[in-house]
This record gives sequence, C-alpha cells and structure tokens, in this order.
Amino acid sequence: LEYGDYECPHCGMAYSVVTALQRRFGPRVRFVFRNFPLTEVHPNAELAAEAAEAAGAQGKFWQMHDELYEHQRALGAGDLAGYAAEAGVDLPRWQRDVASRSYAPRVREDFMSGVRSGVPGTPAFFVNGAAYEGAFDYASLEAAIEAALAREGHA
Repeated sequence: LEYGDYECPHCGMAYSVVTALQRRFGPRVRFVFRNFPLTEVHPNAELAAEAAEAAGAQGKFWQMHDELYEHQRALGAGDLAGYAAEAGVDLPRWQRDVASRSYAPRVREDFMSGVRSGVPGTPAFFVNGAAYEGAFDYASLEAAIEAALAREGHA
C-alpha cells in the first residue's frame, strides 16, 4: 500500500521502483494506491488525485495514475484532460466528474485514512498492514516484500 501525491518528487522516484517491483512480483503481490495530496506544498496534487479517481470510475485508474506520474511536472488543470484522453476515458463524462469535484470526498477519505494510520508524508508504504520504515529504493522494498511473502508462506 502506498500513500502518494502525484506532484511529490519523491513519489515520482518511488513510482519507477514500484513499477519495477510490480513486474518482478506479478500477481503474487497486490499493490494499492491511496491519495495523500500535500496541498500546502503541491498545489496541483488534489485535482490530480480527483482526476485519477474520475478515470477510475471508468475502469481507467491505473492508466491515469501512470500518466500523472509520467508527466508529473505538468499537472495543471489544462494538462489533465490530455492525460485522461491518453488513458482512454470517456472525456465528456470525465470532464463533468472533475468539474463537479465528484471524487473530492474519495480523495479526502484516502487522506484521512493516511492521517489515522500515522502517515507523516509521501511516499508512505505499508507492507501487509505494517508501516514500512526503510528506504524507497528497489533493493530495500524488494527485501521487505520478500520477507512478507516468506512470513505468509508464499516465497
């Protein structure tokens, strides 16, 4: 589980690590992303999170998630529609959902879940429900996942 912010540069670095880990472990590991927009330092993060959730309502969350991280330095309102189109959403529906802020409660729910879980900032990872305190590099996260799989008898 990752609590992330689409505008956070550390989350951007972690994105490539998580993508590589997903390839490495495949279906043995389930990756969950929760929105934790740090709006005081990342002014576009909340709208980007809502845009991802609006795409998710059309079954395109992961495509939009990837677009946002791959274009992390350009997350203004005008940029998001292009990413949504690339993700393959029904653009008029997506635009209505984003304009009406339909997914703001969902983003807020994710954020509050992180607060309750003690998330200090982003990215924040949990492995099998336990806060991960290590480095966000490939080898460290891989070792944590391997250890969790071994504890579960899935190594």
